[in-house]
Amino acid sequence: MTLTTTAVLVPLLPFLGAVAGLLLGRRAPGFVRPLAVLPTLAAAALTVTVAVGQGTGPATDVATRLTPTGSVPIDLALHLDGFAVLMAVLVGVVATCVQIYSTGYLRDDPRYPSYAALVSLFTSAMLLVVYTGDLMLLLVGWEVMGICSYFLVGHYWETEAARAASLKAFLVTKLGDVPFLFGIFALAADAGTFRITGILGSVASGGLDHPTLIALLLLAGVAGKSAQFPLHTWLPDAMAGPTPVSALIHAATMVAAGVYLVARLLPVFAASAAALVVLAVMAAITMVGSGLAALAQDDIKRVLAYSTVGQLGYMLGALAVGDRGAAVFHLISHGAFKALLFLGAGVIIHAAGTNSLAAMSRMSGLARRIPDAYWTVTIALLALAAIPPFAGFFSKEAVLGAAEHAATGDAHGIPGAAGWTVLVSGLLTALLTAAYATRLWLLAFKGKGVEAADHGPQPVAMNAVLWVLFVPTVALGLSAPFLPDWFDGRSLAPTLTTSVLGTGIALVGGLLTYAAWRHTTALAARTPLGAVVAAPDATPAVAEEVAIDTHAPAYGDNAGAPDPADPGRLLLGPLHRHAAVGFHLDAVYSALFVRPVRAAATLVRFLDREVVDTYVRGAGTAPRLLGAAVRRAQTGNVQTYLGALLAGSLVLAIAAVLVATGTGA
Repeated sequence: MTLTTTAVLVPLLPFLGAVAGLLLGRRAPGFVRPLAVLPTLAAAALTVTVAVGQGTGPATDVATRLTPTGSVPIDLALHLDGFAVLMAVLVGVVATCVQIYSTGYLRDDPRYPSYAALVSLFTSAMLLVVYTGDLMLLLVGWEVMGICSYFLVGHYWETEAARAASLKAFLVTKLGDVPFLFGIFALAADAGTFRITGILGSVASGGLDHPTLIALLLLAGVAGKSAQFPLHTWLPDAMAGPTPVSALIHAATMVAAGVYLVARLLPVFAASAAALVVLAVMAAITMVGSGLAALAQDDIKRVLAYSTVGQLGYMLGALAVGDRGAAVFHLISHGAFKALLFLGAGVIIHAAGTNSLAAMSRMSGLARRIPDAYWTVTIALLALAAIPPFAGFFSKEAVLGAAEHAATGDAHGIPGAAGWTVLVSGLLTALLTAAYATRLWLLAFKGKGVEAADHGPQPVAMNAVLWVLFVPTVALGLSAPFLPDWFDGRSLAPTLTTSVLGTGIALVGGLLTYAAWRHTTALAARTPLGAVVAAPDATPAVAEEVAIDTHAPAYGDNAGAPDPADPGRLLLGPLHRHAAVGFHLDAVYSALFVRPVRAAATLVRFLDREVVDTYVRGAGTAPRLLGAAVRRAQTGNVQTYLGALLAGSLVLAIAAVLVATGTGA
């Protein structure tokens, strides 16, 4: 089998698995789990085969004309290079782990067949985005992921939070997709092709007439899909979906697509210094804001969601300073440990019966009940906090090193303002990341109080997946010296300055949080008001539904009252109440967009009912009244009919005489 054929099968297998799962879900339920796991597992194995076959050699490009459009042609194009094949391996491995994990997590869910099929379709769409060499095909995968996310986030549609979150995710991402679509068309119009290689060739020869406009239009779509300021608010609320879906979205699909697109089209953005500065500022605001918000969240999944937003900001910050290798390296390493964190959070939620960190902080012995999750999540949090020698340290320091080079003028063509913006915000985010990672670990695993309820052993599939993801979380950091050839040949080794600063700042953040936790531990003896805990015999999915019922609405400021013993309150001080609700961005959007749209809809409904319907009712009333009058005249009496006929004849005769008289005069 050729490399090209193998690559074509990679997105095709999960797609066929999704179709078969939807068709056979009710007729043959015994085939649902094999159809969910085996095609995705086979696709993951093929991604490894493609990566080995492609290696670090020249890019492989294969294309066939899809249809003659008369202007800009559309091709079925395949583009394989080092970072594309590694990205595909990440997607395949994480998707396989999610499917295996879901067999245990949703084992009693009656909607599992449709869920598994949507996950497979989600995976197929992301693999299409990764492998395609044509922007129109990329757009197809881009939009299919948006549709799948709508259904998967709203999986627990019985709850208001899930319904609102799915609708919000769909609308916010579509808000970015509209200018993104215009950006793709403008880019193709300037370059004369949708082929990515052709576009990059046009950029190299100076063929783009509107690079700044195109870059900014594309950035709108990236901000929506990859949850960057100001379109990031959908991602924390998307935690209303099942935990495996959260892992898939945050680690390997959907939000990774925006970063991947910018990395693929980086020369387009680099052609405009203004676009790079905008990208750097957007990434900086996202990093710092999400770090502060994560430090104030009580929901364990929302902490991880804001963490994802911040780490995506790191990746886009690396791209803003022109280092595609550092961005993609952090994308891949983050995918490994973030998938581990979310799947580990699912185990923690089931064991604790709640997703409230305040409630967990009043349970002792939780770590002892779930040793697999305890050890793997601990390592993943160390990787998130960029503590050596784990993957997050090397990838994050590669980003900071790239920003340092840009700030000092060593990066050709990159504005120094972009470098300094990314460097300063990146270091501040390193402090915040270590702080909220330490806070999550202390509240989840070092609680003091009543013994945690025994919810029974975790399914083997759930624990096994944690150890599978543990391997790349550790190994990717050690493999950093061997990866430059896969990423444009640029060194990924951290510089001494950023290593010392980044690690030192991270340690300071962790120690400050530990000191704050020790100070507030005495207040943690009482049970928090409003904490909802699942029954001891609840399944993982039921435990999560209980947690979802306590979520805040998708729009608005009502995020719940955090427990006063939370060390985050001590660290943030008066800023805590604002950070807990995402700095009121949802309230701003509600005032600017939601309420005016609802008011406009109310006005349209009023006009439709009271104005338009009035004419419609009037048009129907007149014939009805005429019909009623005619009906009354039909008495069946012959004398009445003759009298009416005589009266009518007299009227006509008189009218004729009057007309004739008038004419004669």
